[in-house]
Amino acid sequence: MSAIFAKNSDGAKRQMDHLLTAIAERKDKDAFRQLFETFAPRIRGFIGRQGQDSDMIEEVVQETFIRVWNKAQLFDPEKASASTWLFAIARNTRVDIFRKSGRPTPDANDPTFVPDPEPSADRLVSRAEESHRLQKALSLLPSDQQEVLRLAYFEEKAHAQVAEDLGIPLGTVKSRIRLALGRIRSELRDLR
Repeated sequence: MSAIFAKNSDGAKRQMDHLLTAIAERKDKDAFRQLFETFAPRIRGFIGRQGQDSDMIEEVVQETFIRVWNKAQLFDPEKASASTWLFAIARNTRVDIFRKSGRPTPDANDPTFVPDPEPSADRLVSRAEESHRLQKALSLLPSDQQEVLRLAYFEEKAHAQVAEDLGIPLGTVKSRIRLALGRIRSELRDLR
């Protein structure tokens, strides 16, 4: 009896493989209908056992068969049976739909989507003046202090990395930064 079942099972497998091949080669609608009638109930059961509601189940079934129709040419009977291929598509479709449904929809009124107001003209002028004063104060520093500030603040490197890059002790880096910042504060007060 098991030999008869195996023989029928092999015949059914070959028939499903043939249906997928017909869809891939000729976009055969009758083959697609037969494949749908055979596998849609099975996929509904498969997805339903995973705890999905009826709307999600139907969406997965619909999307699965759209993908089968569009990607039937990718089916290779040497790699997998038609049922294995279809259930893999169904599983991946379920995951894709689940991920999409879990994403919140952006709220156009969310403050993060509202751009900051343009600064006023006097604020722009003030910023430009501050920037100019800072550039002047930086240019008055000795080159070794300028270098540690550039690496630590503009390239955002850790003090230990600055020490390694310049080949100097960590304490020297910290001293140069402290001296440079003190000089900048003093220069900025004098430049006002």
